[in-house]
Amino acid sequence: MNVYKKLFAYAREKVFLGYLAILLSSISVLFTIWGYYLIYKFLYNLIMLNDLAMSEQYAVKIVVVLTTGAILYILSGIFSHMLGFRLETNLRKRGIEGLSQASFRFFDMNPSGKVRKIIDDNASQTHTVVAHLIPDNAQAFLTPILAIILGFLISTRVGFVLVILTLLAGLLLFSMMGEQKFMKIYQESLADLSAETVEYIRGIQVVKIFGASVESFKSLYNAIKNYSKYAYEYSLSCRKPYVLYQLIFFGLVAILLPIVIYATDILGDSDMLLVELLMVFFLSGVLFVAFMRIMWVSMYVFQGNYAVDTLEGLYEDMQRDKMKHGEHEIFKDFNIEFDHVSFGYNDNMVIEDLSFRLGEGKTYALVGSSGSGKSTIAKLISGFYNVDRGEIRIGGVSLNDYSNEAIINNISFVFQNAKLFKTSIYENVALAKRDAKREEVMEALRLAGCQSIIDKIKTAEETVIGSKGVYLSGGEKQRIAIARAILKNANIVIMDEASASIDPDNEFELQKAFKNLMKNKTVIMIAHRLSSIREVDEILVLDEGKIVERGSDEELMSKESKYKKLQEMYGVANEWRVGNEAIL
Repeated sequence: MNVYKKLFAYAREKVFLGYLAILLSSISVLFTIWGYYLIYKFLYNLIMLNDLAMSEQYAVKIVVVLTTGAILYILSGIFSHMLGFRLETNLRKRGIEGLSQASFRFFDMNPSGKVRKIIDDNASQTHTVVAHLIPDNAQAFLTPILAIILGFLISTRVGFVLVILTLLAGLLLFSMMGEQKFMKIYQESLADLSAETVEYIRGIQVVKIFGASVESFKSLYNAIKNYSKYAYEYSLSCRKPYVLYQLIFFGLVAILLPIVIYATDILGDSDMLLVELLMVFFLSGVLFVAFMRIMWVSMYVFQGNYAVDTLEGLYEDMQRDKMKHGEHEIFKDFNIEFDHVSFGYNDNMVIEDLSFRLGEGKTYALVGSSGSGKSTIAKLISGFYNVDRGEIRIGGVSLNDYSNEAIINNISFVFQNAKLFKTSIYENVALAKRDAKREEVMEALRLAGCQSIIDKIKTAEETVIGSKGVYLSGGEKQRIAIARAILKNANIVIMDEASASIDPDNEFELQKAFKNLMKNKTVIMIAHRLSSIREVDEILVLDEGKIVERGSDEELMSKESKYKKLQEMYGVANEWRVGNEAIL
């Protein structure tokens, strides 16, 4: 089957477990049917021949054979579960690797909750599918064939009844094939609900503060309604064939019983008819279980295909717009040049035909109103996105020609909201340089002004921060993030509104940390606090993705410039206080 190829492709090192599980499950079917043949012999000797001793021998054989079949089936399940675990692990690993290599555009366009649920749910789904599909597949398709053969070996009448049951069951299964499209809709509604629920939980603080109800969140509310509707319909679609087959099975019993009683009176062959009737009941039960397995197998096949296709689609999206890298390792210098660069998110162009040059070893500030393109320019320099048109060069070489390692080693980015991981302060800093010595890490912490943070905690730099760890203020987190950037010692430093969350208690230490970080570097600052950029070498003023002004603070303030207006607005906003004025 195609689903086997899809699933096994992600667990090649353990694929032999799948084939072993199929083999054991097939042998288990043979033992099971053999066991029912022995049951027939037991009944024949007990009822027809009245041979109690031989019946006892067959009874022992029945126990041994059916037990052996059950053990083989259990072993098949164990091996398929082992394969399922490896498959799930490999798919999760690929998802994490894909995320680490994905373009930033991917993260902009895909909510984190949705991505997480797609990877988690579908990886888990493949494990379930493999664990049940493999052992049940052989059982589902071999059992009816062998049961019918056994039925005809017993008698034509038994075989004929089993054929009729098989045909009826086949018709029911055929009617189910039209549910595949609906199952896809059901799976998609479940995925949407899971993703929306994660996003809802992420914002639970806002929900609780404002007392918002689920109905206030249209996307979540609609996801719940859709899932409820499709879950109900899905339940009915699964139950219908099951109930119908039960009705047929028990209906057959009700029909056959008076026929057998009547035939016994007429033909007088009561013993043989009784044996045949009992075998019809036994083998009908076997067929019943087999066809239930066929229904489940068809569902597992769909779920397996859906899970793998969904994950592969996600992996493809991760790689779309991924930054292309070359093999250039050495930077001749660190002059930065934009040559007629255009870039946008989807159809929304943020910068268009932008050209400018930044000199090595200088400090620059990018200022402008919200949406002017400041952060986009910083991210393009860092290699977060591919440009739509034009070229970005560093040291006269296109950014795309440098290796990924070269870009990582030579460009450092300090974000507005410092991201620290649930580990120690030391490890949070050390991850910036894989081979860093302890002395280097501690020096970076000192230069970033983190000594006061370390000194006030008993466990010092080994203190675990984040969830279930020590709480740090925004300024303290930022200093640790700066220590990380200092340790990396990249030649180009980009700070995206890194001082926006400074609190008064941390401002002095943080400003010292900035100076240590920026020393002898090419620095690009995205300014939120305009008071912090007056000492930079040059200020670039952006408006609607274009540089409309550039110069020093003194130069730009000496004329009627857009920068001067921004500074004036900043000053007014900084001095503004709510008094007795009317509030509109």
